[in-house]
Amino acid sequence: QVQLVESGGGLVQPGGSLRLSCAASGSMFSTYAMDWYRQAPGKQRELVARITGIGSAAYSDPVKGRFTVSRDNAQKTVSLQMNSLNAEDTAVYYCHTKRNVIDYWGQGTLVTVSS
Repeated sequence: QVQLVESGGGLVQPGGSLRLSCAASGSMFSTYAMDWYRQAPGKQRELVARITGIGSAAYSDPVKGRFTVSRDNAQKTVSLQMNSLNAEDTAVYYCHTKRNVIDYWGQGTLVTVSS
């Protein structure tokens, strides 16, 4: 059983920064990749960033160069540093992992980019 709890969302001005965190429970955290997804109003949920157990990261094109994903396997946390935010980044951000055939999601944290 895995539980994921996100934190760090909020209101930020265009061009600003925000750091999201996801705390995970369960065993073997370092074995599995962790993802950040987001879902904007009226849009499908999309993958933003992925980090493997050993720290190899990949990003979607819209966030490449602006977002950085990292993880602390000892603390069982994964973070998403978001810089140069714009209105198109407004969304609910979800932490996700998949173990075997089971998807685990956090409850989501809202990020609003607005002046």
